Amino acid sequence: MTYTSELITDEAVFAGLGPDWGRLHGRCAGATPFQSHAWLHSWWLSYGRRGRLRLLLVRDGGELVAAAPLMRVRRPVPALVPLGGAISDYGDVLLDDGRGEDAVAALTEGLSACARTSLIDLREVRPGGAAERVYDRWQGPRRRVADSLCLELPAVPMAELVARLPSSKAQRVRAKLRKQEELGVERHVVGPGEVDKALQRLLELHELQWQGRKITSEHLRERFREHLVRAVGPMVRSGDAVVTEFRLDDDVVAVDLTLLSPLLAGGYLYGAHPCLRERKADVAVMLLDACARHARGTLSLLRGDEPYKYHWRPEPVVNQRLLLARRRTTPLLAAALCDVAARQRGKEAVRAVRKWRERGGGGP
Repeated sequence: MTYTSELITDEAVFAGLGPDWGRLHGRCAGATPFQSHAWLHSWWLSYGRRGRLRLLLVRDGGELVAAAPLMRVRRPVPALVPLGGAISDYGDVLLDDGRGEDAVAALTEGLSACARTSLIDLREVRPGGAAERVYDRWQGPRRRVADSLCLELPAVPMAELVARLPSSKAQRVRAKLRKQEELGVERHVVGPGEVDKALQRLLELHELQWQGRKITSEHLRERFREHLVRAVGPMVRSGDAVVTEFRLDDDVVAVDLTLLSPLLAGGYLYGAHPCLRERKADVAVMLLDACARHARGTLSLLRGDEPYKYHWRPEPVVNQRLLLARRRTTPLLAAALCDVAARQRGKEAVRAVRKWRERGGGGP
């Protein structure tokens, strides 16, 4: 079997890859929604920079059997990094599960050729991701370091999630679920034709719920809104996303976006009107209940270790950062590792200062 690889830098070619990409995505069981064509191409339109696109494709005849969606960056070192950026919780390559090691070899060799003057820096790879197979086969210098922490729950009905809790906490959650029913909050799964309007409402509510508090500023930017609206409609049609509205007295008071794959479901973003809290509705319980109804394999709470997530007794899972170099680019690998270490020391210093202040250290 002969595989051919091709490096794509043309944005128009990327746009036309949708059908081929979708078939490959469906044959890669470890792929997450963040590797779908709809998500990545939309992200590129909002965040990509002209001349930096690097898509490595591997084909068997006309059939796409592997792909690495990358872009070139210059800082902190020249590198090829996954498309999707900071707004994507997982990054990975795609490999057809039905193909053997020859396809892995073809993708690895293609990446090695791309790494002639750049480091390959694969961020936020979920354990078990296809990129691990490339890492295992890589012949040059390589390093694996920890990336973001994700928290995961089993994909079981809400009743079973509640049963995992200590009895006192489980009773409180059951009371909150009953309160939601008493208030008359109704769930409505949004159809493809309603997605754009629902997402606009989600973003409005998201801004409203964080009013007066620190919010992720990117969520307020027009480029993020355009990306979300452009990407999610096709993802709903393909089964890679579900949008749920919560209605109270015929008003939409909350909207949730959950991203889906055969392996996991993850609540990506939501917006909730402050009136829900005023009426003693627990928004976190309401959203988890809705997300659990669509979960397959794993219910991911995605990146971040916010305290409220630990109430559910999740399993911590650390994403990986896979750094791949050639002999000539070994200095880039060393520089990247120094940058990782410096950032980690900075985070530890911030945590130490925060704990000191919590213990009453005071000071500016």
